Amino acid sequence: MKNFFKNLALIALVLAVASPVFAAKKWKVNKDGTVDIELWYGAAVTEAGPPPADWVAYKIIKEKLGINLIITALPSNESDQDTKINAAGAANSLPDLFMVSDNCFQILTKQKLLAPVDDMFAMMPNRSAKLYDKDARKHSTVNGVCYGLDQPGTIVRNEGVLIRKDWLDKLGLSVPKTTDEFFEVMKAFTFKDPDGNGKNDTYGLGAYIELKPMSEGLGCRFDPWFGAFGVAGTWSMAKDGPGLNINKPEYYDALVFIKKIIDAKVIDPNWTAYKKDDYRASWKQGKFGIFREQNAAAFAEANYAPFDQNFPKGELIIVDPPVGPKGKSAAGVYDQAYRRYCVAKTNSEQTLKWKKDPMNPGETVTVTKKQIIARLLEWMSSDEGYYLLGYGVEGVNFVFDPVTGAPTKDGIPDKNLAFSKPKMQPLTQLRNMVYYNSDAELMSRYPTYITAVSKKELSSLKALREMQSKPWTPVIGASLLPLPDADLQRFYEQGVVEFMTGKRELTKTNWNNWLAEFNKMGGKAWEQAGIAKMKEMNLLY
Repeated sequence: MKNFFKNLALIALVLAVASPVFAAKKWKVNKDGTVDIELWYGAAVTEAGPPPADWVAYKIIKEKLGINLIITALPSNESDQDTKINAAGAANSLPDLFMVSDNCFQILTKQKLLAPVDDMFAMMPNRSAKLYDKDARKHSTVNGVCYGLDQPGTIVRNEGVLIRKDWLDKLGLSVPKTTDEFFEVMKAFTFKDPDGNGKNDTYGLGAYIELKPMSEGLGCRFDPWFGAFGVAGTWSMAKDGPGLNINKPEYYDALVFIKKIIDAKVIDPNWTAYKKDDYRASWKQGKFGIFREQNAAAFAEANYAPFDQNFPKGELIIVDPPVGPKGKSAAGVYDQAYRRYCVAKTNSEQTLKWKKDPMNPGETVTVTKKQIIARLLEWMSSDEGYYLLGYGVEGVNFVFDPVTGAPTKDGIPDKNLAFSKPKMQPLTQLRNMVYYNSDAELMSRYPTYITAVSKKELSSLKALREMQSKPWTPVIGASLLPLPDADLQRFYEQGVVEFMTGKRELTKTNWNNWLAEFNKMGGKAWEQAGIAKMKEMNLLY
């Protein structure tokens, strides 16, 4: 870290003394009729090396797009990446298109070295629909202008509210929708023997305390119940009310409802003691009938097998999260990690007249470099570009599975040339520029299968898509917000649990007194710092 700041100081000095003599290299048509586009990319496998000189993608990109693609892998270490890019910025020699970190993005934006890209989304409609949703565009928007092409990295919204449908059917109940309806179902699951074993051994709700920076207090397993009151997660990033949810009146209302569940004894009483493994073992043993769970943890073959063995007639369904008294509903909150590419401002403004553009044969066209970059990216997200960059050559490195339609190595003539083999990895070094967690990418991770005992067809990919379709609260950029100090965090976490377990009586007066103490010892300062960060980084919704 010390070296990183030294490098930034050096770069700042270079930038201060650099004169306009560092002009961008003039863009021109090459002798073969192509135009150059320079790309600095983040390698999918840094130790594998770049694509070979005879890489088939180079040939296709030249012939179909008229682009002579010049690529350079960025260093694997982020601070080294930043140093390289900042130095290029200081010398006014940034490449046409390059991957950039959050820290470096902020520096380059302030130095006005990045091109606005709002107009590029319409130039590449197919890619924009797959990769650049409103959250992605917002993530790189500064003062109303988008400067980054941000692609999703992690899989988000991959949890949901699950319920035992076989228990509902046994008791003649409908799928609950509101918090009151969920509460009535919890009581029935607890006191009306839904599994029919004649024992008083089931509960309506299962949960445990799983704390994360985005889900403080009682943790993300309780988020659907806070979501019903509009206060899921630690932070509100709404323009009309940013700040810590714990300071909102609705947070107290949510606690009152959850305390009602606890006092009615319709939640598994081990919720304060359970760890993740205990929790998951318990729903597989039929101890409770409503819970929040991750798609693969519930429906992947190995994870579903114990439940299938214990309850061949059991059925888990994903339901909408509960709707609260004011119509609010959310399964939880989600952030998103992005991989960001930017266009150098100087380069993007260059234009040329092009007589041998293969996409406009027989015409002389005037194009900007930004338009040609968009052409390249749109091709990358076409079927041809997506599969070539993501998996290699069809029939050589992969074939399409006849059942699922997804790329697979099974069935290629030479197994040693499979896209997954280490020596083939240079062929897919740009795959992170095209992957977007599509069904094709995820089918191998989440295959459809037939359960061993009940003979049901299940798919954790299908479950994922259903979970993602439910209401969620975005908190994009929450990972960038400040964290509380250890003493404040401990006070926060212990206090909320103590109100739920009865160690502190939950009354409005007691809650307000505790909240005042929380804010006095640093809660208010933490909240103000968080709001300032949201505004600085344009994170408000």
